[in-house]
Amino acid sequence: MTFRFRMLIATLGMLAMSSVAQAQSAEDATGVWLTEKGDARVRVSRCGGNLCGAIVSLRDKLDPATGKPAVDDKNPDPALRNRSMIGVQLFFGMKPVGPNKWSGQIYNSDDGRMYDSNVSVTGPTALRVEGCVGAICGGELWSKSAR
Repeated sequence: MTFRFRMLIATLGMLAMSSVAQAQSAEDATGVWLTEKGDARVRVSRCGGNLCGAIVSLRDKLDPATGKPAVDDKNPDPALRNRSMIGVQLFFGMKPVGPNKWSGQIYNSDDGRMYDSNVSVTGPTALRVEGCVGAICGGELWSKSAR
């Protein structure tokens, strides 16, 4: 084999592996993620070209204050305050803004408010989830859950 032919084969191989890696990493945001505090698991999935995220389980099956299953009691809509936290959608309008990064809004059930949000894959088992007020963002690192 000539040097030029070997370089061509090596370059094609690297391009193929890069395409596979990009395709795999683009899927890394989907799955079930454990919040940083470990109090909830959130299923992140594709909704068309966007990301959706909904609570699928809670660490505490019962609200310690009421002894009953947790409900969305801080929701500003009185009609939604008695709904179970399981199934509550957290991500809204999460559009891709770069490789493995999405921006939209996030619902914070702790105070019933929506915040501007950024979500980004920071590693094979790490998802950075941020809520923003103006230019100030704070967030947490979610870890890929086994279930």
